[in-house]
Formats: sequence, structure tokens, C-alpha cells
Amino acid sequence: MKTSGNGINGILNISKEAGYTSFDVVAVVRGVYRQRKCGHTGTLDPMATGVLPVALGKATKVCGLLTDWDKEYVAELLLGRTTDTLDITGETTGEDEAAALKLSEEAITGAVNRYLGEIEQIPPMFSALKKDGRRLYDIARSGETVVREARKVTISELEILGIELPVVKIRILCSKGTYIRTLCDDIGRDLGCGGCMQSLVRTAVGPFKISDAVSLDSIRALRDEGKEDELSGLLKPVDSVFSNLPSANVKADAEKFLANGNKLSEDDLEIAEGFSGSDAFRIYHVDGTFAAVYEKDPHTGMLKPRRMF
Repeated sequence: MKTSGNGINGILNISKEAGYTSFDVVAVVRGVYRQRKCGHTGTLDPMATGVLPVALGKATKVCGLLTDWDKEYVAELLLGRTTDTLDITGETTGEDEAAALKLSEEAITGAVNRYLGEIEQIPPMFSALKKDGRRLYDIARSGETVVREARKVTISELEILGIELPVVKIRILCSKGTYIRTLCDDIGRDLGCGGCMQSLVRTAVGPFKISDAVSLDSIRALRDEGKEDELSGLLKPVDSVFSNLPSANVKADAEKFLANGNKLSEDDLEIAEGFSGSDAFRIYHVDGTFAAVYEKDPHTGMLKPRRMF
């Protein structure tokens, strides 16, 4: 397996099945790869399926960066029904299927397209966000409702894939923090019949696509068959997350400065073409192993570490 001094390091693109929590997935991956240091890169509801990158070893240092990436979803909006959780797993709070079945394609398209661009969303009560130190879903389960502040999110692409009333299938490309359940609820309210999320598939997280994702069953099978090389081959190296940044190798006489996380000058590096046009860089040890992401100090021109690996 891919190791770097002390264990397995890399990012595994998992295709989460329905019924699993994100923590369930991490537990399975931790057991299969025998790596205690393991974390997911953005929660998916148990009913949702699709892309869930899981970081192992030193790659856990990039978890916060991966949550910042845009995400793509395919959702089914069920019109004519509202629930307390804003999806079909919740208690029904209203029904008007007759009104939903009368909707025109033009009205539905107009309602959906209103949410393209920067919008404000009120997070659902059934969410993992905290209010006064308590998870919102814990507050909701106790029968309480609290005021939540609207948050700005961006939906950069919004496409209707099909309409078979009372269901509308939608593809969404959005910024972090976007709740697709809330989007479904808002569209249903705008149409006057209510709506909730019937299904959700996350099809991409940044460069991680569902077409490249692997199931938990498949990694279990590889483990059971003793195919450790194949398990290792599924891991994307940490530096692949930063493939858009120019790279450089440190020179031998500056290796100790890099190893200690000190500032570097461009004279300390073997610089490739295109290096000067960026403010952030991938830096490698003399032996070619990935060391850190450095950024340029605009005042001194020196390079300082943003994240060491």
C-alpha cells in the first residue's frame, strides 16, 4: 500500500450506498486499510448516495480543503408533499398532489431557474449545524424549532434532466454549504404545492467523479482476497489534490529548511516553467516525495508554508 514513513497515505474515492452515514464509511475504510488516521471530506445524509472522498494518513490534512470544492448532485424533487426533514424520510407535514399534477413545464422551469446564481438559504432544522452548542437535528428531535440565519451559497449550474409529475429530476453544481433538501423545499413552496427531496446522488466533489468511485463491497473483497497492491492502487496521492499548482523540487543545500518548514527563496528551488505566474506551489523533497504547499509572501517575495505534509 502507499506509505510514506508511517502508514498509508492517500485519498480514496468512495461511492457511498444508501443507509450508511459518512462515519460508517470511514469506519469501514479504516478497517480495510488498517489505518487509524482516517476522515471524510464532507457529510452525506444516510439516504444520499454517491461520491465521498475519504482521506487516510497524512492526506487527512487536506480534508478541510476538499470541503471547499464545488459539488455536483442529481436530485429528485417530489412535488405535492412536504415533510419535517425536507426529504421523504421525514414525517409528512402537508400534501397536495393534485396541484402538483396540474403544473406546467414552463412553471416548473421558471421556479427552478430562479435559484441559479448566488442565493440565500435557511439551513434545515434536521442538519448537523450547531446552535448554542447543540446540533440542530438534536433540537428538532426534541420537538423544538429555533431561528436559523440565512447563508449565502452559489448554484453555478442548474439543469432539469426530466419531468414526470409529480417528480422533477435536477442536476445541481453548487458551492459548499448548499442544502439540496432546502432547495427542493423552496422550489415546492414557490410552485404552491410544496415539495421534498425524494433522492440524492452526489456525482462529483471537485475532481472526484462518481465514474471513478469504488464501493465499500469492492474494497472489502480486495482485502479478503489479499490484493493489497490493488487496494493501494485505488488511493490517489495527496499531491493530486493540488495538481493545478506549479511544482518545484528543493535543492540539496536547502533540504533542511524545507524539512523544518522554514521559508524558502526561489533560489532554493529547481523551478519548472510557469512557476513565476502563481502565488501557491507544490514543493517536493530532493528525492521527489511531496513535502508541502507553499505560498508567496507578497511583501518579501519569500515562499512560506501553507500546509506541510
